[in-house]
Formats: sequence, C-alpha cells, structure tokens
Amino acid sequence: MSDGVATRVAAARTLDAVLHRGRSLKAALGASLPALADPRDRALVEAVVLAALRQRVRYNAALDAWTPRPLGQRDALLRALLLIGFAQLELGLPAHAALAATVDATRALGRAHQAGMVNALLRRATREPLPAAAPEAAWPDWLAAQVRADWPQEAAAIFAASADRPPLWLRVNRRWINRDAYLALLRQAGLDAAPDPLLADALRLEAGVPVQQLPGFDAGLVSVQDASAQAVADVLAPAPGARVLDACAAPGGKAAHLAERDPSLRLTALDVDARRVRRMQDTFARLRLDGLDARAADAARPDAWWDGAPFDAILIDAPCSATGIVRRQPDVLLHRREADIAALVQMQAALLDALWPLLVPGGTLVYATCSILHAENAAQIDRFLARTPDAQPQALPDELGHVAGHGRQRLPGEGGRDGFFYARLRKA
Repeated sequence: MSDGVATRVAAARTLDAVLHRGRSLKAALGASLPALADPRDRALVEAVVLAALRQRVRYNAALDAWTPRPLGQRDALLRALLLIGFAQLELGLPAHAALAATVDATRALGRAHQAGMVNALLRRATREPLPAAAPEAAWPDWLAAQVRADWPQEAAAIFAASADRPPLWLRVNRRWINRDAYLALLRQAGLDAAPDPLLADALRLEAGVPVQQLPGFDAGLVSVQDASAQAVADVLAPAPGARVLDACAAPGGKAAHLAERDPSLRLTALDVDARRVRRMQDTFARLRLDGLDARAADAARPDAWWDGAPFDAILIDAPCSATGIVRRQPDVLLHRREADIAALVQMQAALLDALWPLLVPGGTLVYATCSILHAENAAQIDRFLARTPDAQPQALPDELGHVAGHGRQRLPGEGGRDGFFYARLRKA
C-alpha cells in the first residue's frame, strides 16, 4: 500500500470511528496517527478528518443527492471515505492525486466493486458545487436552540464561524526568544505570520502547518495555542514571585505561558488524569521550564493534595461544553448530550466552592471556559457571587469580548479567536 493510499485509509477509519462508532476525535486520531511515519501524512489525516466533520452535513447531502441508491449501515466506512474525498478537494489538494489515492483506498478497504462509484462521485465533485446547507444544521436541535436563546443577535455568526477552518495561533516562548526574532525565523522558513497587537506573545498564521515545520518547535521556542487561551495570562496577571494554582491545567498551555512570562512564579499545575499530567510534564520539558509542580490530583478535593499554604492567584479553566471551540473539536456536536450541561455546571460550581478557601485575602481567582453558554459562564459566576460574600468581581477590558454578566465573552471567530469566557474575582 502506497503512502498516499495508507493516508486515505487511515483518514477514513478515523472518521468512521468518530461518526459511526462514538469515538472522540482526539481518541480516534491518537489511535491512527502513530502508524504514519511521515509527519506530513499525519497532518493530512488530521486536516481532512476535521474538514469532513465540519462540513459533514453538506457532504452527506451530496451523497444523498448523487448516489443512485442510499448508502446503508454496512456502507459506513465507504461513506467516511467519500466524505474524506470531498474534504480533500475542498482543501485544495491536487484533484488527480486525491482521486487516484482515494479510489485505490476503496480497493484497499475491500470495496473494489465500489471503486467505480467512488471515482464517479469524486469526479462529479470536481465539476459541480456540493449542495449548500445551513451551518446550524450540524448542531443538535437542543444545543442550537440554547445558542439562539443565549445569543439571539449573534447566533447565525456563531454557527457560521464554528464551521470555518481556524487560523493557526502560535505562542512565542519569551524565555528563549522575542516575538520579532521568532517572526524572522518563520519568514526565513517561508511561513507568513502576523503579530497580534493585543497579545504580546501571539503570532497568527492563516494556514496550518505541521508543528515539525515550525522553527525551533522541538527546542521549545514556540507552542500552538489559540489567542483566546493566551489572553488568560493577562487576565490572571499574577505578581512576581506569586504562588499560583492552575487547577485544571492539562494539556498545560496556560501554566506554561505563565511560567514563560515570569520564571519567579511558584506554580502548581493539577489535573485529575495522570496520563494527561505526564503529557503536561513532557510539554514543560520541551519548553525547558523548570520548577513547575505538575501533579495528578482532583482540584475539587483539596484535602487530598493541598499543603495549607494559600495561593496568591488561582486559575480555574473549568471543564465545559466546549461550545466555543467547535471549529477545532467538531465532534462536540456529535457527542454532547443535553444532560451533560447540568452535570458540567455542577462540577464547575464544586470547583469554585472548593478552591475559593485556598485563596489568600486580596488574591485573584480567574474562572475561564471555552464555552459560549450562559449557564456555564455568566450565570455560574452570578450564583457563586450570591453565595460567596467575600468574592468581588473585577472589571475586564473591552478587548476580551462582549459583556456577559460580571465577565467577558469572546464568541467563535471574533478576531480569528476561539469562543472563550473570562471572569476575574478578588477576595476581600
């Protein structure tokens, strides 16, 4: 099997696992990508699977309209391969190579008798536009209705932005190189990027590239992190030498950013999953960040891990519905259930209540999510303030997004950023 065919087979199996067998995108990619030796092949699999998930409603509409007989349940893998084929064409891959490799992948998957149909459908897609579909059609009815209720004026833009391919945001590790110097390295490598005027460490690339193509990535000069997530460091803004807790830290980007900006911070990074903590430690090692206390622990149960010394600043980047990052995790729309929201709201409240006593008087707690739902964000903070007399909300700048209760809400796509909520509280 050639590399091109193996790549399409891996992409089809990955998409099939997510669409038809309930696997998360992260888990499915984690299972398929290690088998591909070339990082360019791994990047291609990820790109086409993401594109197929974002545009699956349109692609399925094309199949329904163009196939002489509806594809059945036994054709689930073939459907996934066809969606991968459409995605390759819309991503601008050379049509001849994409068609040839996808048709050969049909045979490699034991569907030689359907190779002619695959060839005909993909050739038709090179001649005709695929059927249109409203972006909100990809959202479960209950979730689309909640977005419209929470953001009636902005809902259409939210749905449209969530179906778009996001830019690639980089965070320059100021401990080892300044942003202008790293920008010069990118340009020497033939990569065009632009600095963000609001974020001191951020660079934006319109087109994604494998991280191995980023100069100095393995040496820790740069990380991939969306601009909305980078803004958290400015919102928390701990004083030099402060004792800081990142309570839900994995995969470690925000903790790393804080440590890059100020090596004097005494930073503890927790996550409940030991495997994610090990990956977080690997990230810290790549970035050459020493002295960070990364440990597996349940932040909502401080009695099991806290040493009794209060923190000057606490970050709760809380588990949430991920409705602000659908463009990066489109499988959210397949796997999220209505009952999940109430459970997440309860978990977020438990984290706030458990960690507030660990904050020194006069200290700062930042609550953040990558959700756009009021129940997880503005309403969550309102309820916490109502039951916590010594919690005082602090004003945040307009650049962080829309006013949302006592916080700020960035909506997906605004400024090229992910959807994100921020609230900053001071302990009286």
